[in-house]
Amino acid sequence: MQLVLSKSIISVVDKFRLSCGKYFIMSAVSFTVGPKTCSTAGVDISKMCAAHQAIDKHVKDGMILGIGSGSTIVYGVQRLAQRTKDENLSVVCVPTSYQARQLIIDYKLTLGNLDAHPKIDCTIDGADEIEIGTLTCIKGGGGCLTQEKIVASCSEKLIIVADEAKAVNRLGQKWKKGIPIEVIPMSCKPIQQKIEGKYGGEAILRMSADKAGPLVTDNGNFILDWVFPEKKYCWSSIHNYLKLIPGVVETGLFIDMTDECLVGNPQGNVQLLKKTEQTLEL
Repeated sequence: MQLVLSKSIISVVDKFRLSCGKYFIMSAVSFTVGPKTCSTAGVDISKMCAAHQAIDKHVKDGMILGIGSGSTIVYGVQRLAQRTKDENLSVVCVPTSYQARQLIIDYKLTLGNLDAHPKIDCTIDGADEIEIGTLTCIKGGGGCLTQEKIVASCSEKLIIVADEAKAVNRLGQKWKKGIPIEVIPMSCKPIQQKIEGKYGGEAILRMSADKAGPLVTDNGNFILDWVFPEKKYCWSSIHNYLKLIPGVVETGLFIDMTDECLVGNPQGNVQLLKKTEQTLEL
């Protein structure tokens, strides 16, 4: 199959076999970029295998598909473009961000929106951290949490794809950048004070990496990253409290939304995670 990466044609030979009903193992990966032959340089095997498996398992002809944001989803869109070409699939893609919209256009897939398609069959998206058992996720590291959650809420299924480092026993175990909270700009300071006064920790205004000043979301808002103290939380209660603060648009807590997670590792194994625990209520 052919993948496009950084505008170079990359030939990828990946043979998957089903093992134990839960793992898909990539036995060989090689590709060429221009005249050179490389091993796996430039390809994140963990992310690629998880994204490919999600597209192969869940995408069918005639679907309305939500396309998430982030680096893992790039591999999924590449795989979808190849399947569309090989199998003549008809799939309408609804983006969760400007980045996702551009991916859909660049790979010549059919672009849709929620006005025309308010009911989505399946959304495939990434996550910054996944709590094993409850499948509660932190999302929004890329700043697209509100649109991602809107599209996910319109979907029959939400499938999360990620590398194995994102799967943890409790939120915050590895992701140390906090929970993203999208806020109306004028409300930023009061919201900071309310969060820190209620729960402790620090609510940090996210700054842009490429220009002076705060990062501005696709919706024209700011993001506070709440770096929370390490202790046991009822995430649903925290989410509900935050959403009631005037000026809070959305939080990056995705609770009871995920149907399954596909988690890849550098060896090409893809593990299926299902919900086995209820969200903690205190």
